Amino acid sequence: MELYESLFIIRPSIPDEDSNALIDKMKGVAERAGAQFIKHENWGKKKLAYEVRRERKGTYAYFYFKAPNNTVGELEHAYRLEDNIIKFLTVHLEKELVPRRPMDASAEEMTGGRV
Repeated sequence: MELYESLFIIRPSIPDEDSNALIDKMKGVAERAGAQFIKHENWGKKKLAYEVRRERKGTYAYFYFKAPNNTVGELEHAYRLEDNIIKFLTVHLEKELVPRRPMDASAEEMTGGRV
């Protein structure tokens, strides 16, 4: 099992209930293909860096999961078939993501509060 991150952008013109249903549908596709989810989040509507398929905003969805190699192909195939998904990216991770720890007091003193 390998680690993956997948981010996809949903057309903003569809209602929030439909966006959530689409996220659940894509999660189901990945789970049927063998994915074990560590985290999945709906980041909400955000402005795009550039226009994509005549859209300036999109609803971002994030998946972080462990899966066999064939899962990514099946998930991206499902992304391509869905008209409401305007952009997607899946990345293979070399090692597990570790949340950044807050700096302790001694480290802040050494840097003068700068990071």
